Amino acid sequence: MTSFWTGQLVRLRGIEPDDWSAFMRLVEDEERLGDLLNPPRSAEGFRTWAREQAAAKSDGDCFSLAVEAVDTGKMVGAVGSHHADPRAGWFEYGVTMEAGHRRKGYASEAVAMLLRFMFDERRFHKCGARVFEGNEVSLAFQRRLGFIEEGRLRDQVFSAGQHRDVVMMGLLADEFGQLHPPSE
Repeated sequence: MTSFWTGQLVRLRGIEPDDWSAFMRLVEDEERLGDLLNPPRSAEGFRTWAREQAAAKSDGDCFSLAVEAVDTGKMVGAVGSHHADPRAGWFEYGVTMEAGHRRKGYASEAVAMLLRFMFDERRFHKCGARVFEGNEVSLAFQRRLGFIEEGRLRDQVFSAGQHRDVVMMGLLADEFGQLHPPSE
């Protein structure tokens, strides 16, 4: 039997100290895509962050994982859950892929594994995702996974000199189960 965390394309694993340079590239890629702009961080800052992540104790519901390509063993992205409310049964997730590894199925498989874990093993009922308005690629990706637009937070973020809406997307556990049966 293969690991729950290994699919056809990707393997999800904990963050290792040597992943610092891959995370530095991910941040640079996101900046080029127009995500929130942050001050530059040093290589040592990324090294320290990766060491801390590698040693951090997981709380079970909020965590970050490296996405590694099965065929190359190279880290190609990251996925994680955050803002979990176990009492109400919801959490939010995020995913990012390096520029050269987008649109190859890596993100879809990584997110499906994360959602299957959170819905089937952690017993969450709903997953949310926040997408900046105008990010049509991300909105289309969420819709392909089965997420439905539930609303907008008007002028919620300030980026590139303007206020932008945040589109709130949601997916229920039973909707996920119908669209992504366990045999996937």
